[in-house]
Amino acid sequence: MPEAFTHWLTQLLSGNETFDAMTLLQYWGGLVTTVHLVFLSLIIGLVCAVPLAILRTSRRRWVSGPIWAYTYLFRGTPLLIQLYIIYYGVAQIPGIQETFWWSIFREPFYPALLAFVLNTCAYTTEIIRGAIVATPEGEIEAAKAYGMNWWMRTRRIVLPSAARRAVQAYSNEVIFMLHASAIASVVTIVDLTGAARNVYARTYAPFDAFIFVALIYLSVTFLLVFAFRKLENHLLKHQRPAGSTG
Repeated sequence: MPEAFTHWLTQLLSGNETFDAMTLLQYWGGLVTTVHLVFLSLIIGLVCAVPLAILRTSRRRWVSGPIWAYTYLFRGTPLLIQLYIIYYGVAQIPGIQETFWWSIFREPFYPALLAFVLNTCAYTTEIIRGAIVATPEGEIEAAKAYGMNWWMRTRRIVLPSAARRAVQAYSNEVIFMLHASAIASVVTIVDLTGAARNVYARTYAPFDAFIFVALIYLSVTFLLVFAFRKLENHLLKHQRPAGSTG
């Protein structure tokens, strides 16, 4: 098996006729679309998740309850179903095709972006909420002793401390979103998986088309794992014993 894979990879890199310049451009375009979609989803989702996570920790049911319901709904249903509901459901809203919103949502990228944002925001909200709840009580009491109000404690103590605890779980969410982005191709978005399907339809070479795109996903995942490992080491360096190189 290793010899067969090495032979296939050698053929691929040496200019296999299945992989001409047009095909590689298709993959490049798919990679750009995937990175664009995932990056925007994660950034918007993270920005929305921070205040939602803070409100989720509230003891007032009327504040935390709706956020709990939102996170439960989007964490408890498949992302593909959410994408279908938004992609096909928006067009069924009465009168929307006569508004400026239709010029946005008739393009498949934006319904997919909305579905991904809502999904990753729900997961990230719970990740951050768990990290906030795990803040040591001693840190809170020390902040109060210094005269910090709630907002100052949250900004200077709670959120930085929670970020250090949440970074590992959040790295898993980022990788999950990268892999989950493959379903965007079902709504005609030509991402990496969509590009591979187009290549397969043109060349009838399923192994070449899909193994190559799997290697691209694997490479991007490796880069993300490496980047988050560096970030985690940086954030937690104060916990390492003196003289340790990590």
